[in-house]
Amino acid sequence: MANQFDTFQPQEQKQPLLLSIPAKIISYVFHPLFIPTYIFLFLVNQFPVEFSDITLWKLKLKVFSVFWMTAFFPAFAVFLLWRLKLSESIYLRTQKERVIPYFVTMFFYWWMYYLSKNQTDQPLVLKFFYFGVFWSSIIGVIINNFIKISLHTIGAGSALMALILFAFYYQTNLGFAISCAVLLTGIIATARLLVSNHTAFEIYTGLGLGVICQIAGYLICM
Repeated sequence: MANQFDTFQPQEQKQPLLLSIPAKIISYVFHPLFIPTYIFLFLVNQFPVEFSDITLWKLKLKVFSVFWMTAFFPAFAVFLLWRLKLSESIYLRTQKERVIPYFVTMFFYWWMYYLSKNQTDQPLVLKFFYFGVFWSSIIGVIINNFIKISLHTIGAGSALMALILFAFYYQTNLGFAISCAVLLTGIIATARLLVSNHTAFEIYTGLGLGVICQIAGYLICM
């Protein structure tokens, strides 16, 4: 006889290839580790005046350093955990497997926030953005003890709210960019519902956490 509580447990269901393949591609392209790099590139293209005091070569190094610190090193840490048999897979399917990666990304986000406070050759808005993602990782690892909160929607919510706050800070119209971010956030959330074992509640909780931490970061840092 099936346990009466089984219906409340998220089950990863097989989806038709027509849906699962695009959903997996979206999950990879918009992986939360890439979000800081995407945000930095957005600022470079949307507000080039913020980087007018540095050379093109130094700007390229900055883009590389953001990717190196916020994407490569955390991903490499996950790879090492898998190779050392401390994790069953690189996909971090269980809450237990996510604990150490949370702390690894937490360290690198804190380091980027620290650098953003002390460097004068990059936008000030990065200070509240990194502060927000740092605190979303702290709160995320706490919530992870109770539910497997979606990392993808934490990243998507952070990026969406960051763009809205950029518009407030610079007093400029970013309507098109924000509209695209809203659409992408919906696509990312849908993709995770299709190809992961997250519940809708875990998806929405991640989205809300990303949004709230960005707002808090803006109010505290700016």
